[in-house]
Amino acid sequence: MKIGIMSDIHDNVDNLRHAINLFNALECKLILFLGDFASPLVVPSMRKFHCPVVACFGDNDGNQTGIAGGMKIVGTLGYSPMCHQTRDGLRILMTHQLDDVRDCIDEADIVLFAHTHRPSVVKDRNGRLFINPGEVGGWMFRKPTVAILETTTREVEILNLPPMPPGVVIPEP
Repeated sequence: MKIGIMSDIHDNVDNLRHAINLFNALECKLILFLGDFASPLVVPSMRKFHCPVVACFGDNDGNQTGIAGGMKIVGTLGYSPMCHQTRDGLRILMTHQLDDVRDCIDEADIVLFAHTHRPSVVKDRNGRLFINPGEVGGWMFRKPTVAILETTTREVEILNLPPMPPGVVIPEP
């Protein structure tokens, strides 16, 4: 089963729509979102996913009441850490900040985290995968990314969204 993994939208609706189109084209059966919507602005677009969405709040989600209200239509929303078990038995631990779960990962097959805006896939000595999908928003590094997890093989791929234009530079006086 293909699972789409994303985080750190930070109100970039355009990049979220790129992620939605990509995940739908790849026929993902589940989307896991690791926090930092930023505001309810992005939630209506998430109704375009063709599969269930499970999401947790991040540390930059301001209007949590508004986000939660919109997410009632979209999917499941909670506070991290959150656990999700796939139909094929994979135990996934979701969090926004990895430090929040360091003492509770023993039962997880896969740990999903975000916050750093840097994509990474690492396997620990116990064979447990740690996946950070990077940032959908692209504001930090201007290289928006998402991840795809194939649950049967546990293969992970970091996928680039369309590149962002160069950032604005303020010249020195």
